[in-house]
Amino acid sequence: MKIIISTGKIMHDKAARIDLINPTKCDQKHAAHSYVDGYPYHCLDQSHRHKENNMSLEIGRSALELKAPPRLAHTEYCSNYALVRRVTGKDPVTDQNAWRCFQDAWEMDFLWITHDGPHSWAEKGRSTDMGHAEFLEGGVDRRNTVTCPFKDVEEIYAFDAVAEYGLEDMDELTQFYESVHQAHKIANPNQLCTGGYYKTLVSGAIEAFGWDMLLTAAADKRRFEKTLDSIFRLTLHHVQAWARTSIEAFICHDDMVWTAGPFMHPEFYRSAIFPRYKELWKPLISAGKKVLYCSDGNWTMFGEDIAEAGANGFIFEPITDLDVFVKKFGKSHILMGSKLDCRTLTFEGEERIAEEVDATIALAKDCPGFFFAVGNHIPSNVPVENALFFMDYLRARWRRDFE
Repeated sequence: MKIIISTGKIMHDKAARIDLINPTKCDQKHAAHSYVDGYPYHCLDQSHRHKENNMSLEIGRSALELKAPPRLAHTEYCSNYALVRRVTGKDPVTDQNAWRCFQDAWEMDFLWITHDGPHSWAEKGRSTDMGHAEFLEGGVDRRNTVTCPFKDVEEIYAFDAVAEYGLEDMDELTQFYESVHQAHKIANPNQLCTGGYYKTLVSGAIEAFGWDMLLTAAADKRRFEKTLDSIFRLTLHHVQAWARTSIEAFICHDDMVWTAGPFMHPEFYRSAIFPRYKELWKPLISAGKKVLYCSDGNWTMFGEDIAEAGANGFIFEPITDLDVFVKKFGKSHILMGSKLDCRTLTFEGEERIAEEVDATIALAKDCPGFFFAVGNHIPSNVPVENALFFMDYLRARWRRDFE
């Protein structure tokens, strides 16, 4: 969620991400949650209006509608300041237009945007701060504070998210989300801007309780499901508000698994989590919005469950099996990701980068709703030359008629 505009992703992030202009101002624990690519939306000066060139927007819409645009649709999630400086000649630390220029230069067709409302949970009730490791350039996002207000698992089982954080007036919340969406569209006229919600169910439990208390509570599946249901009821209120806005697509973000796969029994997901996704998505589907499901980690085994719950598309990291998703959903669903891993960009050379791009293109060209993205981010430690090679290599081959 961000509007300091980093490449492609605007989100309420699971770990505090810092404003590029004023690192002390926009910590997600203390600010309203809207991020683009991980950087706070409300910090962007929107006084500058940009000339529109809607080719990327049209490509994004075509892919969203499964109409197979002439080239693969494209987005990225990037926090690599050095790359932005090289591509645009602008410094994202001091120039608020740098990210927009980068997105246009790299032909972004889509921005990953979520927003969780006008107030953070920390402002309204109890939530856990797990600190934050160094991720951004210069380590400006590092935070060593670790606090959890929950001392006993019984407090988790007694927790009610609606009572804890409250429900905003529906009309006011809808108006708030509509204003956020319109601001994004004005600031980014050349990209398709989504709506979305970050703390859906599992991510909400992480935000509230932290991992240690969450895993302890999850041992009693019956009682933990009751707690999750309260987060579901809170999320449903926000989803209903988003469904009343003019967005074309909605990102449902929920980091429900780990790199190794599910951390709870698969049947718990199928009995307690996926049915609630289905209920969350009903108002969006009824309103004609595309539902794009996003989770970190490896959730290959749950693709069909997510599709059956009603998702129109999937956003995933390279660890989720692209071959499986293309085979099962390549003709019927939006796919956003690739085989290109940020670790390849960071630690390998041009040959390996080319192999992973080629392997993706071979699968993607027959998928009408495919968006190419380095699914696990382009962070600050990716060498600029590798990133530039990747983009040049992709751009030379991304047309569907390329042989």
